[in-house]
Amino acid sequence: MDIDVTKFLFWGIIAVAIFYLVSVYNGLVSLKHAVSKAWANIDVLLKQRHDELPKLVETCKQYMEYEQETLEKVMQARTSVASAQQSGDMAALGKAEGAMRLGLGSLFAVAEAYPDLKANKTFQHLQIRITGLENDIADRREFYNESVNNNNVRIEQFPDVVLIALFFNFKSFELLEFADEEKTDVDIGQLFEK
Repeated sequence: MDIDVTKFLFWGIIAVAIFYLVSVYNGLVSLKHAVSKAWANIDVLLKQRHDELPKLVETCKQYMEYEQETLEKVMQARTSVASAQQSGDMAALGKAEGAMRLGLGSLFAVAEAYPDLKANKTFQHLQIRITGLENDIADRREFYNESVNNNNVRIEQFPDVVLIALFFNFKSFELLEFADEEKTDVDIGQLFEK
């Protein structure tokens, strides 16, 4: 009788350990895919904005004869965002996004001095569309960073790190942080001094 109980106890402990390891592994896989999904959502929005910006710049060029520098900054920032996005470099993307948001803020502020441009239906539509995309990107960035944080904390916690994360080579992800310039207000007075 004792041998049967010992065998049963032994196999019961093995089954519980296997169930626990599988559960931890599946949890880490789920977190990893949540980060990928969150990034894919940002990626879609960045591509949509990337496609809308040339239309906005072309519309503005028709009215803003003396603001070429502002338009060029927006297009340079667009190129930087696309490059960082393709390489997956979160630090570069954060910096490029900061420059993009600053450039768009400047563009929309300068547009205030051009009543014909402000009245243009295409400009109004693009301004609303791009502003909406900017807001969506900010929301998705928050979700992405939360997913990254959950993943990074979990793969560093004991016993997950020892039992699963190191063995199966789970990696941490980089947060998407925007540059400090994005957090500052646009100096509208300076924009009109040009």
